[in-house]
Amino acid sequence: MADWRLNALSGRDRLIELLEDLKRSEISLLVDRRISEFKRLGRESSREIFKELCFCILCANYSAERSIRIQREIDDGFLTLPPSQLIRRLREMGHRFPRSRASYIIAARRYSDSIKDVISSLNDPREIREWLIRNIRGIGLKEASHFLRNIGYSDLAIIDFHILNLLDRYGIIKKPKTMTKSRYLQIEDELRRLSRDAGLSLAELDLYLWYIETGKILK
Repeated sequence: MADWRLNALSGRDRLIELLEDLKRSEISLLVDRRISEFKRLGRESSREIFKELCFCILCANYSAERSIRIQREIDDGFLTLPPSQLIRRLREMGHRFPRSRASYIIAARRYSDSIKDVISSLNDPREIREWLIRNIRGIGLKEASHFLRNIGYSDLAIIDFHILNLLDRYGIIKKPKTMTKSRYLQIEDELRRLSRDAGLSLAELDLYLWYIETGKILK
């Protein structure tokens, strides 16, 4: 067997062992709590779910922690603020792209009362993800997967630079220079295999991997 393959297996085994250790630690309680919160949010009204979509729009190429703070501050303003005021609020709160993100949120408002029904009308999570990508400006594979995970879906991967760096470091993948759709889906399949080997859903695996890489469990 080639040396690189041995290294990949060794790295994968080390990562699974680390995940097993975390599953036996207090971190598992935080992960379980967060997963329960995601499922509970998925049972909320369409408008509450829409506000989570806005959070995921804000997260694209921006800090998750800062996006959480902005979401808490603006809250119903995602539904009601005029465009100029939403831009101003995002700028005041330090968002990197206040104008474009406000534009995406305003455009998405046409689904604020129906997003839950739209999601419920589609059977497969990957079909829902494709609908989001086609119909919501500012939403790509990562953002759509993030949103669906945050409302209770458990079998889609959120592949950001934290996850890519970790997978590369453990020899599971070689970090791509650019992320195409086909490469994203290939890495998602690799994460799906890893989640099965670790006895976790993809949603749980993402939280554990984020914790390994950042020391934090966010959303």
